This record gives sequence, structure tokens and C-alpha cells, in this order.
Amino acid sequence: MVAITAQTMADEIRRQQKLATSITDLQAAISSGKMLTKSSQDPQAWVQISEIGRAQAQQSAWATNIAYAQSRAQKAETNLNDISSLMTRAQELMVTAKTGTLDETNRVAIASELEGIRVSIADLLAEKDYLGVPIFDQGAPTMIPVGKNYAVDAVPTQESLSQGITVNGAPQSLDSILQQAITAVNSGDADALADAMTAVTAGGDHITLALTLQGVRSDRLEKASTRIDSVSLDLAERRSTLEDTDLSTAIMTLQSKMVSLQAAQITYSQINQQTLFDLIR
Repeated sequence: MVAITAQTMADEIRRQQKLATSITDLQAAISSGKMLTKSSQDPQAWVQISEIGRAQAQQSAWATNIAYAQSRAQKAETNLNDISSLMTRAQELMVTAKTGTLDETNRVAIASELEGIRVSIADLLAEKDYLGVPIFDQGAPTMIPVGKNYAVDAVPTQESLSQGITVNGAPQSLDSILQQAITAVNSGDADALADAMTAVTAGGDHITLALTLQGVRSDRLEKASTRIDSVSLDLAERRSTLEDTDLSTAIMTLQSKMVSLQAAQITYSQINQQTLFDLIR
């Protein structure tokens, strides 16, 4: 009878210890806002949280890539707008040069401004950002991963902008087009001016098309960013459901367990005060 009673008492101690541990865990959950802090609390949920954590890390990496790509795309668009404005100005100068009423001083002034445009465009095409990375890719475009099995080019290549411009069926470069315009203005030859005007117009149209394509790139990046934000929000909500503390439920449970523990401790104290003769009677 005594042995059985002693075992019962030991079991009661372990039960109270477990209850006290549970209360401590609940207090920590209420304080931290996290109900699940170790795998032993809910192994299945812990595995899901670990998987969600890895997915969130990947989404964060893709979001960083998108932000970098958008930064590059924005700078490229700024440069392209500047180049487009310069080509528009070059066309205006060519229209003026074709009037046939210009004197030598005016022709020199127009040629000098066209030379400045040629140099400025070359500088804009070759410009680098603060990290020393070219604003426009060189050779092959740089593909930036922004999703699973999904990568995009943020900017065009220098070659696609400055070369391969079709003028009267023949490919020319932007630099050669502007050099042709300068030569034509200096010569004052009407036919040369007309040919140069055609070439400059083709160069301007080429940059306008490049600007349109850059807008498509920016739109693609914006959609990728929206998709990342949506997925990240879904993951955060799912993780919160598994991990975060429901304060109202946790407080109610804590109060209930504290009452149970207090009652158990009082009962145990009363039983423990009985004598050996009380236990075997």
C-alpha cells in the first residue's frame, strides 16, 4: 500500500512539473509572440515552417535581384531618353542645314553642335554606374534571375543601340550616321545633306524603338516584383498561422493551467502532510 502510494505521489510530481513547463512555454509564447519555438512542440508544423523559411529566403533573393534590375533599367531609360533628345536635336539641326541659305559661320556652328551631340551620345552609351558596371550591357545581355527558372535582361546592349541601323538598305552605326551629318553640313552639298538627313532620321527612329523595348523590360520587371510581393505575403501569412501566438487563446489556456497547477499543488501539499499511519489506514 505504501509503495503504491509513493508511486502515485511521484507520478503527481511529474504531472505538476509537466504542467509547470507548459505554463512557462505559454508565458514565453505570449511574451515573444511565437507559439512554436522548438521542433518538439509540433514536429509536423516545424517541418512546414522550415520549408516556408527556405522559400522566403529564395523569394528575398529574387526580390533583391529585381530591385537591382529595376535600378539598372531606370538608369538605362534615363540615358536612352537623353540620347533620344540629342537625336531629335540632330534632326532639327539637319533641317536647318538643308535650307540652303546658311553662311559659312552658321554651317560651322551646326557642325560643331553635331560633333558635341556625337560625343555626348558616345559618352552616354559607354557610361558606367557607381559600381563601375556599364549602364548598357556589352556583348551578350546579362540575364538576371527573378524567379524559378525565370531570368530577364534589364537593359539593352551597347551594340544593339549603336550598331545595325538600316539606312537605305545598308547597316550603319549611330556614330557613323552623325559623322556623315557633320561631313555633309561642312560640305554644304544638297545631296549629301539629304542623305545625311535620312540617316539621322533612321538613327532617331532606332533609338525610339529601343526606348519602347526598354519600357517593355521595365514592365516585365514590375510584374515580376508584384508576383514576388504576392507570394511573399502568402508565405508570411502561412508561417504566421503555424508559428505565431493567438494571444486570446494562449492567455485563456495559461489561466486555466495556472488554476489547475495551483489546485494540484494544494492537494499534493495536503496529502503530503499525512502521516504514514494515515496512508496505510
